[in-house]
Amino acid sequence: MIPSKKRRAGAATAAGAVLIAVGIAGLGAPTASVASSHREAPLIAGDPEYDNTDVYAFNTPKADDSVTVIGNWQPFEEPAGGPNFYPFATDAKFDFNVDTNQDAKTDITYTYTFQTPKTPNPAKSFTGNGTFLYNNGLVKSLESKNLLFKQIYTLTKTTFAADGKTVAGSSVVFKDARVAPSYVGKASMGSPAAYKKNLRDKAIVSAGAYRSFAGQADDPFFLDLRVFDLAYGGDLSEVGVDTLAGYNVNTIALQIPRSELNAKGNKTIGVWSTTSKKNADGKFVQVSRLGQPLVNEVVIPYQLKDAFNSINPVDDAGALSKGSDIPVLTNPELPKVLEAIYKIPAPATPRKDLVQVFLQGVPGVNLVSNTTPSEQLRLNINTRRFPDKFQKNGVIAGDRNGFPNGRRLQDDVLDSALQVLEGKLGKHPAVVDTLGDGVNRNDVSFSSVFPYVAVPHSGSAAKGAAAKNSTAAAHPTLLNGGNVSEPGNGLPVMPIGLIGLGALAMVGGVVLARRGGGALASPSAA
Repeated sequence: MIPSKKRRAGAATAAGAVLIAVGIAGLGAPTASVASSHREAPLIAGDPEYDNTDVYAFNTPKADDSVTVIGNWQPFEEPAGGPNFYPFATDAKFDFNVDTNQDAKTDITYTYTFQTPKTPNPAKSFTGNGTFLYNNGLVKSLESKNLLFKQIYTLTKTTFAADGKTVAGSSVVFKDARVAPSYVGKASMGSPAAYKKNLRDKAIVSAGAYRSFAGQADDPFFLDLRVFDLAYGGDLSEVGVDTLAGYNVNTIALQIPRSELNAKGNKTIGVWSTTSKKNADGKFVQVSRLGQPLVNEVVIPYQLKDAFNSINPVDDAGALSKGSDIPVLTNPELPKVLEAIYKIPAPATPRKDLVQVFLQGVPGVNLVSNTTPSEQLRLNINTRRFPDKFQKNGVIAGDRNGFPNGRRLQDDVLDSALQVLEGKLGKHPAVVDTLGDGVNRNDVSFSSVFPYVAVPHSGSAAKGAAAKNSTAAAHPTLLNGGNVSEPGNGLPVMPIGLIGLGALAMVGGVVLARRGGGALASPSAA
């Protein structure tokens, strides 16, 4: 058993995590939250191909002319999940949405659409009757005849009028760009180094300040999801294991010219991602949305989760609020739950600190005057002027380049959220400063160059070996060029699961089998 002090610390940590989620939910109607959204709502849990798990936005390291956004889809990809593995859905639109003036309306959308060219008769098979394989020999390039399943994509940029709906202009940035395939295993695609060199790196395309990548990658989010087992039942001795370690996701990464985001001199942009799926009538319907982390998972009530995934930030203000009050934020449930179970005093209400930070921005960092309150991931695109001194807990630890000023891959958003929810921004007990879930870094190191995410786990690696406790991995020191500083690992904590949210997790769907291939045109910049 863990001493009561540690248990209380764990509870506080859980509270912090919820806080971020609460901030978003409090806005109102369902919106696109941009972060850690693994199986967060009933409908999307049954459609993993369309499920956006996380969104990141940060100033590109060592490149003042661009901003990088990263989105991940299809949670819990088991590396050995053949024979069909993990294609991008071809009946969907995958969007990065940007609000350049903080009016909660879309100003620019970057849309990815995917295609799977068919090859009904593979060049060779072991019987002459076709094959069930993803590849039928060693794959040394994206054009290899041994790679039987191939995908391409188009990236389109769309600008909108002041209403956020009327299209003002549209242009194709990339057409027929190649997707990096799933990492079947060493026998099929060589070592991780060979996969990176021959397949992952060759799938990166450029045009001016634009750079784009689409393909499989290691899931970069790190935390202990076992918290949904009723917060460990009060026994926190189990915490500290990254339950996402060893799993892959489908990643889209995009570097955007900073010049087209700095509308009318505004320094702060809002970013969120959405997935829209084509219905029976051929119309696209929004089914997933992401902005700040953990919002739909932990803050939105079960009966509103699907609705939250269907709306945009401009619709947030009235959905869950009562007049000028936003009860989910001003009087959040998690601190009260933790107080009841772990005897950690809940901060006094109403929580105006949460409303400002999560719906408007942080003063002196990414808060813009006349901001329309809404759930978005806000990023000061001039933050390179802030000193580089990496702290995994971002802004609350003095690192103004980190979460919630955008989100970098190595930001420990769970610990940050827990501390803020438990009152970090005001007068608070000293223990709040040390709260955490015991998972402080990703299970594998990130890359120091675009697309920054780590190479996917190989399908030939045993799951147990690939899923080592993330605390054993060296923490990367990449984004913003700072040295990693981790003042203590934090006390074991368990986030949000206490509130009975475990029931929210629904059984996932079956990955659709898609086959195809053939020679494809080289990516071309429009």
